[in-house]
Amino acid sequence: MDIKQKNSSINDSVGIVETKYYIYPDKIKLESGIEFGPVTIAYETYGQLNKEANNAILLLHALSGDAHVAGYNSPEDKKPGWWDSMVGPNKAFDTNKYFIVCSNILGGCKGTTGPSSVNPETGKPYALGFPVITIEDMVKVQKLLIDHLGVNSLLSVAGGSMGGMQAMEWVIHYPEFVKSAIVIASTSKLSAQGIAFNAVGRTAIISDLNWNNGNYYESEPPANGLSIARMIGHITYLSEESMHKKFGRKLQDKTSPDYNFNVDFQVESYLQHQGQSFVDRFDANSYLYITKAMDYFDLPSKYGSLALAFRQIKSKFLVVSFSSDWLFPPDQSKDVVKALMNVDKDVAYCAIESNCGHDAFLIEKDHQTRIINSFLKDIFKG
Repeated sequence: MDIKQKNSSINDSVGIVETKYYIYPDKIKLESGIEFGPVTIAYETYGQLNKEANNAILLLHALSGDAHVAGYNSPEDKKPGWWDSMVGPNKAFDTNKYFIVCSNILGGCKGTTGPSSVNPETGKPYALGFPVITIEDMVKVQKLLIDHLGVNSLLSVAGGSMGGMQAMEWVIHYPEFVKSAIVIASTSKLSAQGIAFNAVGRTAIISDLNWNNGNYYESEPPANGLSIARMIGHITYLSEESMHKKFGRKLQDKTSPDYNFNVDFQVESYLQHQGQSFVDRFDANSYLYITKAMDYFDLPSKYGSLALAFRQIKSKFLVVSFSSDWLFPPDQSKDVVKALMNVDKDVAYCAIESNCGHDAFLIEKDHQTRIINSFLKDIFKG
């Protein structure tokens, strides 16, 4: 990106944003029953909280996301935040109207306490001494941040994929606090297929000789294992149609195959790049903990049924799915919608035609912008 393009992109976004940190000094009780703390929470905010304090929206990131949802942390940044196309002036989450908050999840590796964080009792990284966490635990920590920021209620909680899981936990645990939820490309429980993909990814990490039972922070990290885990996961975020359109069977920088086990095809090179770039920005132990939290997510089992899970909520729902998403297919979104309707809750559902697969929630900005703008406009009377 040249300087002219960069300046244009910055001007079209929320601009330069600072990541901030809040330290909760006490312990919290995790879903497992373990008492854990203190907790540092990395977060960013965009826009302004209005005088009525009724325009706050909490955005919830997916597995590999972080607090940096929009804008740039410095003029030297090559890429903006992970949902920059949706957050900013006159975008879906309009920072001219709304006060947007996004934090890194508990267990993450981008500023919020996780396995790579220093355990104050030992002076060393927690590693596998970090407790196993759940989606509910992530939400408990987010609530601590929201209280710290002086937000008395949330206009909406919104997220795609694992972010949608968090949104559903939010409205269940804090029914009087949240006015609406936007659940995109998500599910009320991880399927056997989803658990299987996560298990293979974790096995790749644990099998890496550098993993060293999680104690690799003063030596070489399990880069190969984490790279393979990301390659496996990334395949599930795409669709057959999108992969065919982008790569087909094209060879990488050659006109004929090498007839060996080196990289021949463009799709192989692409996956290797995705794996390597992920290693440069993510912690392997965090990958283990976060995928396990997703595995445990099962609202129907936890509450007796999905309808029972939603029985006490007060929030209005917007549920969005994408036609080519085979990781969390539309039927799983429809299950959420049906459960909400069965207990007479206010829910809108939109099925978007897209060949982008699960990652469509990060790519298909135009449809989502129109839908979300309309939904929030109906709720926000400020």
